[in-house]
Amino acid sequence: MDPTCWRLTLTLVVVMSSTYDTEASVSRHMDDFIAAVKQLEDGVPGADPVAVLQRLRWAAGLRDPFIQHFLGDVDSSGFEMDTRLLDYIRKTVPYRVTDDAREEGVVLTSDGTSVALRPLLLGIEAGFLSKRSERVRGLYQLTLARDLGRSLRHSSPLSQRLGPDGCWDSLTSPHVFTLSDTPTLLTTAHVNGGMDGVILGMEARTVRLSSLLTEYYCHQLDREGLDAAPRLISRRRRGNFRELLVPPTLVRHVMKSVELQRRLERKSKMELKERKQLTAAVKEGMKEFVHMFVDCPPIIPRCMWGAEPYRGTPTNLSLPLSFMYIHHTHSPGLPCLTFQQCSADMRSMQRFHQVDRGWDDIGYSFVAGSDGHIYLGRGWHWRGAHTLGHNSIGFGVSFIGDYASSLPSQHSMGLVRDQLASCAVGGGRLKANFTLQGHRQVVNTSCPGDAFYKEITSWEHFGEVKKN
Repeated sequence: MDPTCWRLTLTLVVVMSSTYDTEASVSRHMDDFIAAVKQLEDGVPGADPVAVLQRLRWAAGLRDPFIQHFLGDVDSSGFEMDTRLLDYIRKTVPYRVTDDAREEGVVLTSDGTSVALRPLLLGIEAGFLSKRSERVRGLYQLTLARDLGRSLRHSSPLSQRLGPDGCWDSLTSPHVFTLSDTPTLLTTAHVNGGMDGVILGMEARTVRLSSLLTEYYCHQLDREGLDAAPRLISRRRRGNFRELLVPPTLVRHVMKSVELQRRLERKSKMELKERKQLTAAVKEGMKEFVHMFVDCPPIIPRCMWGAEPYRGTPTNLSLPLSFMYIHHTHSPGLPCLTFQQCSADMRSMQRFHQVDRGWDDIGYSFVAGSDGHIYLGRGWHWRGAHTLGHNSIGFGVSFIGDYASSLPSQHSMGLVRDQLASCAVGGGRLKANFTLQGHRQVVNTSCPGDAFYKEITSWEHFGEVKKN
């Protein structure tokens, strides 16, 4: 069994023997959900994935007319399910955001990201049914399009319509997920679930659902990191979705979803003027959606890696900036390949910077792990402590590991060079013509022949090339 999913060997007993007296007692980890799916499969020997997905949909109460339009109703005759398993599914799958900013129906995955189960499961079911009929029907509507339509048609600023991310009460036993900012109609976890639903729906194949989810969410990287990893894993979510996404097509799906919802609610058709206005709003909003969830890399929030609070009052940066300075940590000296190890490295660096050096916080703006994620340090708005004499004019980004005689993985370098830099320019944090430059900061890595330094200096003026 993959060590990343060690929880699966034990949680099946723990999850299914719990009485679930309160909502908070239900485990919200993907490993636990996969264990529940496996129990459901074992109770229906020989059932194909569609039958299992239909039972999950029935147990979760996902019966609204929009879903049934694409997937049909579920014939529940003959369905038998352990009452504790049924209770678990009913408390884990249905999606909503509460008035106190708790996001329900989402689970924590082993790679450190959070995923909404509802769009994930609906997308996979739509994909399997589409393979049967050789026609993709409802895949985008059930995963992203309907909720994009609800989000983008509102007049509030785009920043209040997409995102935010959030944090769990516990990473070892997650129960409550709280959003970090004003709740929106399309959160980061909801988008993650939608993207995964599209990806796995397009890749649907005849394997047990539990096996499909395990392969996707529980793959353990070897020392080559993502450079040698399979294509179909959750750490590659944004890259895989980028290959599938055609923004004008998704815009059409959004508009069709709005029109279908109106018909199901027995509302009149949109007037031509209203339709044109909504189409324009969706097209404009789609640009922000693509920027946030396709162009930008996945960024792990501070609360997820266990950051201590900033000491004192941060100094705000005056954006946009002209430089992005690239470092490697030297210590920790090894690449981190898991969310757990990268998080531990982040905490170690923060302790060193705050306690040993007396700084207010970890010095870097962002840190790149070899697990496929960027980790949030001081971020886009707070001045860092990374490049002496240049902290107010540029961001500091460091790769975890000592690269005096070797280079980070190609995927990690691309994550910074392509996605983080593009994200900064597109978000107005870096000038269109900026310099992305390597920086030598400690004795052990100050040799002009340093392979890492030579590689990074070849990125100079990358921002200008990228923009043009």
